[in-house]
Amino acid sequence: MTDMPEKNSAPAATRKPGNVWAELGPTLVFVLIYNVLLRFPEGDGLLTKDTALYWATGALIVMTIAVIVQKLVKKERIPPFLIVSSVLIGTFGTIGIVLQSKTFLFIKPTIINLLFAGVIFGGLAVGRNVWKMFFDGAFQLPDFAWRTLAIRWGLYFVALAIWNIILWQFFSEETWANWRLGNMAIGFVFALANVPYTLKHMLPSEDADKTA
Repeated sequence: MTDMPEKNSAPAATRKPGNVWAELGPTLVFVLIYNVLLRFPEGDGLLTKDTALYWATGALIVMTIAVIVQKLVKKERIPPFLIVSSVLIGTFGTIGIVLQSKTFLFIKPTIINLLFAGVIFGGLAVGRNVWKMFFDGAFQLPDFAWRTLAIRWGLYFVALAIWNIILWQFFSEETWANWRLGNMAIGFVFALANVPYTLKHMLPSEDADKTA
């Protein structure tokens, strides 16, 4: 299950190849490390089949940090959403590794996705659109469009949280781990599906200045 919702500050159709690989990299490394260690024998030790999930999670954390560092070195703007996602991945992933709890790692994506959904819907409940705060620098939209997008993505995170529980409870660890790639595909398709709505309600620059 993917921990980091796959979105950035530009429409999916206009992403630069470097940005796409920066998003894909951590997940690809996670899947690669996990499947390599599955070839190791079972038993005690650092490099065994039983520790595959811990090593893969550690690699995911390191690669996520590497993406942030790369953007800092290149003096690129780091989207707030990426910062929040990275902190959550690092925190919950580290706890799971330290506690040596696979159960915690399994439930981690559900916790993270529910946190995102809670922040989005909680913000809307008190009159603050967190989704707009995250992406206002990328798109100029009227408030009703930002609200619609916030609700859509909030429900998307809830669906991901539920789907992760289903994967964890009814499928194997290997299926759960490799399905991160499936979640990335779903996230990409969902983002693309929202592009027409976003473009439809994009404000001209002069109108955006009036509503700022």
